[in-house]
Amino acid sequence: MRIVYFASVREAIGFEGEERDLPVDVNTVAECLDWLKGQGAQYGAAFANRSKLRFALDQKMAKPDALLTGASELAIFPPVTGG
Repeated sequence: MRIVYFASVREAIGFEGEERDLPVDVNTVAECLDWLKGQGAQYGAAFANRSKLRFALDQKMAKPDALLTGASELAIFPPVTGG
């Protein structure tokens, strides 16, 4: 799965994206974040306050309980505002 990071999440992790083979027991966005947090301190920092993150699967907004099945890309980013 391609995982892409934006804004402060990218800054905390240190790069804009990566290709990952997810474990078979990782089925949702939330489970993916839990797994990624164990991949290094920078991930823990980036995902420390999950309530301030937003997600998209294949460029469609998704909730933390969304299933990853069939998706090829997960985007993780902070909320955005604008006018």
